[in-house]
Amino acid sequence: MLECECIDLDSFVISREERSPAEIIRDEGESAFRQIETQALNELLTDKSVRVIALGGGTWTVPANRTLIALHDCATIWLDTPFDICWQRITSSSDTIRPLAPDRETARLRYESRRVDYGLAEHRIDVSESDTQETIANQILPLC
Repeated sequence: MLECECIDLDSFVISREERSPAEIIRDEGESAFRQIETQALNELLTDKSVRVIALGGGTWTVPANRTLIALHDCATIWLDTPFDICWQRITSSSDTIRPLAPDRETARLRYESRRVDYGLAEHRIDVSESDTQETIANQILPLC
């Protein structure tokens, strides 16, 4: 809708590292993954052709990442999705391993702990199960 390049940060990390975030976390730990993620985010932010970056769930929780984003004068939008919808998406993607959300209770605790950081985003959009990508995009457009 914006007629610009849109990038998913996790997908970018996969193409850059030739392994998934789950594999990096399994092999080197979450801290190493976060460093790789920050480097990838910085690379994307300096590429002026990229206008939309979809962050992974933990990206925004890292203060250095929020600083990087602020230094590049980006609009930040939190798609506030209820936990049950998030869990449904996690469990329905059987080909994706989530080492930081191995079970419902661990995922719920991580979800709750991240909400404070997510609240630091400039804009918040409530997402419901009935929302389509188009209805969400139409809510985002006026914010850009």
